[in-house]
Amino acid sequence: MSKFGEILPIHFFGSLKFEHIKKYVVAQFMGKIISLLNHKGGVGKTTCTINIGAGLVELGKKVLLIDLDPQANLSLSLGAPRLPNTIYEAIRGESELEPYTIKNGLDIITSTLDLSGAEMELINEAGREYILRELFEPVRNNYDFILIDCPPSLGLLTLNALTSSDTVIIPLQTEFLALQGLAKIKQVIQKVRLRLNKQLEIGGVIATMYDSRKVLNRDVVETIKKYFGELVFDTYIRDNVTLAEAPAKRQDIFVYGPKSIGADDFLNLSKEFLNRFER
Repeated sequence: MSKFGEILPIHFFGSLKFEHIKKYVVAQFMGKIISLLNHKGGVGKTTCTINIGAGLVELGKKVLLIDLDPQANLSLSLGAPRLPNTIYEAIRGESELEPYTIKNGLDIITSTLDLSGAEMELINEAGREYILRELFEPVRNNYDFILIDCPPSLGLLTLNALTSSDTVIIPLQTEFLALQGLAKIKQVIQKVRLRLNKQLEIGGVIATMYDSRKVLNRDVVETIKKYFGELVFDTYIRDNVTLAEAPAKRQDIFVYGPKSIGADDFLNLSKEFLNRFER
């Protein structure tokens, strides 16, 4: 049976005009764009972006990672070289997106410290909130998922990520201070949905650096659940030294420590991810 027939009986298309069929097919097979966002640093956002992406690859999906942080931690963590055309050059209109292959099924758009000046450089650019959305159009159908590692701020770069995304995922460290600012994140997402991207939604919250032996960690998770309800993923990312070691070796957790707790957690999280977001 054809790929289309597996989704709907083939006779379904008999009564539709070609343009309607085309719109249906594009909607079904267009890659899902997901931003990982938290304006507090050190919550495991980059670690989640890398290893959810790698976990989805383990499950047979093709993934593009976008390093939208001027610190370029995602690019460094995966050992991507300094390329002539990064996300910075693409945002400035000097190039298209040029993916670099980390391994089979996993590509990356690298970042650079130059990106830190992009917000000031684009301040007078018409339609500056939609630059990323336009850049994604030529490559979106090439991937099952595009994951954006947002910078730890709520500036123009993050606004571009939200405007181009279908969904936002919030990684949240299970510590008291990590709870601060959650209302601000929700407020920003609501404003973007109202004014710039009506499809945007909060798709989930990931509890990171979790240790079940600590009362504080358990209490924070309960507070997150009261605030976000079923949006909180069932899989918590446990505190695990292997996750901290993997970036030093420029590898994802499935390459560096395939039998580690970190690999188990991210594979389980990636399965949840697919159940929740796969079209």
